[in-house]
Amino acid sequence: MAKEKLTHSPRLNSLLYQMGIYSFYDVLNHLPRRYDDYSLTNERGLEDKERVTIYAKAINNVSLAKSFKKISISSFDVLTDKGTYFKVIAYNRPYLIKMIKVEEYYTIIGVFDKKKNVINLINIVSGKIAKNKAIRPLYTLPRDFANKDYINLVNKSLNELKGKIYSLVPYSLMNKYRLINKEEALKFAHQPRSYNDIHQSLRYLKYEEALCFSLKNQLINESNKSLSKIKKEPIGLESCTPFISSLPYELTEDQIVASKEIIEDMNQSSLMYRLLQGDVGTGKTLVSFIALYANYVRGDQGALMAPTEVLARQHYENAKKLFKDTKIKIALLVGSTPISEKKEIYRDIEEGYYDIIIGTHALFTKSVVYSSLGLVIIDEQHRFGVNQRKALMNKGDHADLLMMSATPIPRSLALSIYGDLSISTLYKFPNVKRDVVTRIINSEDEKIMEIVGKYIDNGRKAYVVAPLIEFSEEGKYSAEKLYARFVLKFGAKVGLLHGKMKQEEKEKVLNDFVFGDIDILVSTQVIEVGIDVKNASCMVIYDANSFGLASLHQLRGRIGRDGFKSVCLLAISDMSEKDKLEILVRSNDGFEIAEKDLSIRGPGELVGLKQSGIPDFRYLNLIDDIKIFIAARDDAKTIIKNRDNKEYSYLINYILKQIEEDDFIKA
Repeated sequence: MAKEKLTHSPRLNSLLYQMGIYSFYDVLNHLPRRYDDYSLTNERGLEDKERVTIYAKAINNVSLAKSFKKISISSFDVLTDKGTYFKVIAYNRPYLIKMIKVEEYYTIIGVFDKKKNVINLINIVSGKIAKNKAIRPLYTLPRDFANKDYINLVNKSLNELKGKIYSLVPYSLMNKYRLINKEEALKFAHQPRSYNDIHQSLRYLKYEEALCFSLKNQLINESNKSLSKIKKEPIGLESCTPFISSLPYELTEDQIVASKEIIEDMNQSSLMYRLLQGDVGTGKTLVSFIALYANYVRGDQGALMAPTEVLARQHYENAKKLFKDTKIKIALLVGSTPISEKKEIYRDIEEGYYDIIIGTHALFTKSVVYSSLGLVIIDEQHRFGVNQRKALMNKGDHADLLMMSATPIPRSLALSIYGDLSISTLYKFPNVKRDVVTRIINSEDEKIMEIVGKYIDNGRKAYVVAPLIEFSEEGKYSAEKLYARFVLKFGAKVGLLHGKMKQEEKEKVLNDFVFGDIDILVSTQVIEVGIDVKNASCMVIYDANSFGLASLHQLRGRIGRDGFKSVCLLAISDMSEKDKLEILVRSNDGFEIAEKDLSIRGPGELVGLKQSGIPDFRYLNLIDDIKIFIAARDDAKTIIKNRDNKEYSYLINYILKQIEEDDFIKA
């Protein structure tokens, strides 16, 4: 694919790099978030509050009136060719005084106020817009990047890459679905002459993305399933009875079924490649410990890899408690482990002293040699690249792989996404019934402090979550800003946690929150993954609209874990934007929330922070485009079956190269 590098001013390059744009091809892959339609509206029978576009001449000069709170109001009258008069009103646009000339024509977009016969101005352009240029793109851009400047850059990119953009979709499939080629698809996405151009553009781009994803997934699965392991004595769930009977609580039916499915897979001659998914708090970790115990019974070592040191240490502490009555020896191996201690752990792992090794990506460094690695468990599997998973599996004689995800995906959708991947799902919550009430509240409501205070006075703990670490000119709440605010109210009871802190600082804050004097933890989304504080019963999430629904549900899963009545406050600045969040008020069903989350994600949209567990597609919306995805998945199977066909060779080689290059996904 053409990858010519951009050459612009340092300032412009800096803005583009912020967006992850480094080449002309990247420019074209950043699609418009929406389009403004300048097609003229029929002037007859206009409805109140209707969005209208008219072509008219100004019949008087602009008058400018100052209003309260530094608001200025501009107004002028216009007359269309059909003899219709309108008054145009604009807020805070004093430049119109110089722009509008009497007797000159303008294309005007606005919202019609029928009672006053007024158009409230949205946009205005001098002259008439050609019919084939009436649909204009609007892009998601940094504050200092004007939309017209990006349009100019798109035009330049299209000229630079003319004849250099080729289609990944094989010709026979393009013909089968009557798809335009990729160069046309990108051109029509940015320079549509009609809504059909946009439709045809997205048909190609969505199908290509679905085909490449499906083919990549199936090639990985095929590679894993082709590997065989050393034949061992079969084990059953009954082999784990000593461990299960020692647990302080009974397993749910879901946990028993999932454990059986995993152990049956471990008995197969081919490698296990299974996803264990379930809502926050359904007990996935316990099922993974049963699998580790079964692996221990058959005489193998097990490795559990987590995306963060905080989560790895938590798993380590839980494992020590649950396996305390067994002979299992457990090691913790993370990046911050002292070098002298690491060397000792490396030696003991290679000699087979440790049965279970828990850690981060440190588990697959060259220095780690396992004596008999039989099972690899990866928590929050989406946070690791393909090569990381393969690197750890290759440490053993073709070890079984169990991946865990806390974002529930409807089973039919999961099968469509992951192809032949085996899936175990936990629906039921073990032990204590959680009682968490979710409310939407204004960010500046004084009741927030009052509610947090009541929980603290009752001996409970509270989380305060912000989308950013530091102050932002965009006006969003930051962890540092909220920390200062809560310290003023609650003093030394407040702690701060975010990703830029040193590991020792993080651990101290977490320990003080769990065992010490910190009752309120102000944090970024880092607490989403796995942190388990049983007496945490209150959570306030500021700028809740900045997060995806699945992420909000994950965050909410950190409270109410001991059955105490808890509250999650979704704090937003504009209460008119609360509709998206209403599902969290009425539902605690992670599957329903995940499906709703997917349904509101679309190409080019900013949807807050990266969603957990669900592939991050550029063009596809998995709910609306599921038929495209299923067709592409089936076509990918056909391509693999007929891989000797020369027509498919380029696409297969392209995907195989992608698999090799797929490295670390930032946690």
